[in-house]
Amino acid sequence: MARRNDENISISEVLKDFIKANKLQSGIDKIEVRDAWKNLMGNGVNNYTADIQLKQSTLYVNLTSAVLREELSYGKEKIIKMINEELGKEIVKDLILR
Repeated sequence: MARRNDENISISEVLKDFIKANKLQSGIDKIEVRDAWKNLMGNGVNNYTADIQLKQSTLYVNLTSAVLREELSYGKEKIIKMINEELGKEIVKDLILR
């Protein structure tokens, strides 16, 4: 990151270098996955969502409704695909509903 030339460097490139140098990408991924869940699932599901955690490549979602948990379990693969498409990269490989 310690590049000091006469060339102009974009802010996005500097931020990418900073994130990479300080190993912040996993934390940013966790926040982006939470936001993607909230955007994709809407208010109906978010009202019953207690907690969202990303550990490694597994997304853990705590739900307060057993009925909703059962309904969402039928579409796990679709949910994973939608989240990864929203993020533009494959972060989530498994989804565990609790």
